[in-house]
Amino acid sequence: MTSKESADLLNLYQGITRHLAEHPDASLEDFRRLLEHVGDVGAEPGATDYLEVDAGGVACLWAIPRSAREDTVLIGVHGGGYATGSRYSHRKLYAHLAKAMGCRALIVDYRRAPENPHPGPLDDVVCAYRWLLRQGIGANRIVIAGDSAGGALTIAVPLRGAEQGLPSPRALIAMSPWVDMEAKGATIESNAAKDALVSRGLLDGVIAGFLGPDGDPRDPLANVLYADLSALPPLYVQASADEALLADSERVVDRARAAGVDVTFETVPQMQHVFQFMAGNAPEADAAIRNLADWAVQKLGDEAVEASK
Repeated sequence: MTSKESADLLNLYQGITRHLAEHPDASLEDFRRLLEHVGDVGAEPGATDYLEVDAGGVACLWAIPRSAREDTVLIGVHGGGYATGSRYSHRKLYAHLAKAMGCRALIVDYRRAPENPHPGPLDDVVCAYRWLLRQGIGANRIVIAGDSAGGALTIAVPLRGAEQGLPSPRALIAMSPWVDMEAKGATIESNAAKDALVSRGLLDGVIAGFLGPDGDPRDPLANVLYADLSALPPLYVQASADEALLADSERVVDRARAAGVDVTFETVPQMQHVFQFMAGNAPEADAAIRNLADWAVQKLGDEAVEASK
């Protein structure tokens, strides 16, 4: 049985979907304004400071929990269909995860589509990763985490980085990753009545903006289901069993495992897309963040961080 607090995200998504249905001519800026509130369902992590930073030309936000170790960094890559979301909408989500890990988070505000189509968002995240390496943070002390479109970017960063001679990060976390630019996942239809936000119509629109008029939906860096994943570091994929994009998680997990990647896969029943937004308010989100953090700490070889910190 789900918690009463978990209804907050459902209500938020239903409100967004209802507004878009009532205003079919809503502009992209209207859509962005609506999605900027996804973080409202989460609580402030507390004892955390925020600092704007230019990471090699890419706008970012440091989330710095007090007593966080400085030699380890979580890179947070926001979702939003490549067209919405920002370092502000997602700051609480990645601050909670960083606090649970006992480290800082660098939340990347990549330029969004359609103004900056593929591979623009990916190259911005890789640029921020390269900047972090130049600050003296070792690749083996970096964990990259992303949600939805940010989850796909998270998986693509080591692939793009390898092309540029960059070392691989220590581990990857993908929450409800949206990876399929062909929208072939069976759960788009089978979970349509349960998912309050993601629909085929919504996907078609953001895919067109992300790929641009001449984009290839099978480009391995835009659709990692077509990529060689064998060199990926350990990967943790976490999703809701009820979301329309569940099949994206399932297929990327299958592809990564077939390539020999160390993969952990967790599905949580009766939750909405990126339910981890509710961290600090809903027990399901708190448990999910704890699982991700404990796994990341273990991969880093660190001692467990006390949940009370």
